[in-house]
Amino acid sequence: MTKKYVGAHVSASGGVENAPLNAEKIGAKAFALFTKNQRQWKAKPLSDESIEAFRKNLERSGIAPRHVLPHDSYLINLGAPDEEKLEKSRDAFIDELKRCETLGLEKLNFHPGSHLVKIPKRDPDYDRKLDEAERRCLDVIAESMNRAIEATPDSPVKLVIENTAGQGSNLGYRFEQLAYLIERVEATERVGVCLDTCHTFTAGYDLRTPEAYEATMKAFDEIVGFDYLAGMHINDSKPPLGSRVDRHHSLGMGELGWEPFRLIMNDPRMDDIPLILETIDESLWPEEIQALYALIES
Repeated sequence: MTKKYVGAHVSASGGVENAPLNAEKIGAKAFALFTKNQRQWKAKPLSDESIEAFRKNLERSGIAPRHVLPHDSYLINLGAPDEEKLEKSRDAFIDELKRCETLGLEKLNFHPGSHLVKIPKRDPDYDRKLDEAERRCLDVIAESMNRAIEATPDSPVKLVIENTAGQGSNLGYRFEQLAYLIERVEATERVGVCLDTCHTFTAGYDLRTPEAYEATMKAFDEIVGFDYLAGMHINDSKPPLGSRVDRHHSLGMGELGWEPFRLIMNDPRMDDIPLILETIDESLWPEEIQALYALIES
């Protein structure tokens, strides 16, 4: 029996209870969802009917709660330099953690945050100023994470940091930045990491050959540690290696090709975690899920 759990980021339109049904329809053994409208700061609390229906549909689908990887709202910036936006982000993030707990889920995936500081490249002090802006922002993100954990003291929900492509001023594009955040969180048992294959690649970590893949995974293990790996986003990449641009592609159609996905599907370090497609053509998801399972070598 396979130990890989592949799915996609499915729609929760019409209510969160529809997400497990949508996952079932595409042959998924894992899935991601937004537990509220990701384009709005506030949402009505989940109704008792929705919660009960979600739990029932999840059980019916045969997908375990640990193989569900909810994603927080894209509006949230836990490193926002503006105090008002920061507090708004922190409140919204805590609300999302509570929504996950109410649904019986164990993880909340989030992008670390952005410093939003504009430094002209021609500035002779560019490197130093960038380093300072990033360090300050990472400290704010770590503080946001600690506050969220303090606000949900008995929660089983892990804060799962997603690595980024490093587009704009987004942080989390270096493994060292993920490690920096983890080191500054007081309750590390409440923290995990999600590796996105497109983000990893465009941030400068190659995955295209067995040697490159192993070098990247060795670096991840030494800097962050596989104990923290709580999920993956399985995406091909439109932009090339190290471009720091976040644009996903369908599997096998981008710069990565099929080899990284064959390596992932045969890597025991990726057993028993959600492997979530966020590829650009959802009509291909059933086919992509089957293609990934077909890569497993007996």
